[in-house]
Amino acid sequence: MLNYILQTITKSYIMAKMEIVKLLHDPTELITRAVQPILWLGIFGEALSKVRAIPTGDYTYLQFITPGILTQSVVFVAIFYGLSVIWERDTGILQKILVTPTPRLALVWGKMISASVRGLAQAVIIFLFAIILRINLNLTFISVAGVVLIVLLGASFFTGLSMIIASIVKTRERFMGIGQVITLPLFFASNAIYPISIMPEWLQIVAKVNPLSYMVDGLRALIVSGNYSSLPLDIFVLFFATFFISLLSTYMYPKVVI
Repeated sequence: MLNYILQTITKSYIMAKMEIVKLLHDPTELITRAVQPILWLGIFGEALSKVRAIPTGDYTYLQFITPGILTQSVVFVAIFYGLSVIWERDTGILQKILVTPTPRLALVWGKMISASVRGLAQAVIIFLFAIILRINLNLTFISVAGVVLIVLLGASFFTGLSMIIASIVKTRERFMGIGQVITLPLFFASNAIYPISIMPEWLQIVAKVNPLSYMVDGLRALIVSGNYSSLPLDIFVLFFATFFISLLSTYMYPKVVI
């Protein structure tokens, strides 16, 4: 058992390193994906902050929305990670990987870790842009460490979800459509751009079972409010959801080639 765990961790690191090397050789995706959150903060956030129609308590709307845009950016990177799985299948790489003695869980964890690195890169871009916009954020060692943990868990969860989708739909065109259908409702049915309290009751129920809401809530506590009372619950929900989705992804991953 111990040998299996050590092998899984080692192979996960190797798989993640391969993905990160590919990213370093071609960082174009990170640059292009940075455009969307910058537009959300620079245009949508700035515009609504002038209207002041959304109650955000003692914080400006730009402060309130920054964790939500960070979450959106990480989720959009992670949820489309299944495209690489379909590409690997179409080129024959996946079939070669699956016949190796590498634990299937290591293959899944490797993808999750590499998606997390991309998510952290997005976080750096958003924080730099927030500084340019003079958004007052609570950036301390503890809060940044907490952001890293939550981004890791959130990116891992949605990467696992994307791999499950990839194992079901089989084609890139269908995957893109389903990815959009999943991510946009999850984003708008969360506390990313407005408080849960102003939602209709049925949407509040959806928001409270939406993992994206817990990701936003944790990030908001860390870099905006400094109130950590709900942070343990946010991390627990994300950890449990990520653990469950990793096991389900491990079961579904080989089915991509069927």
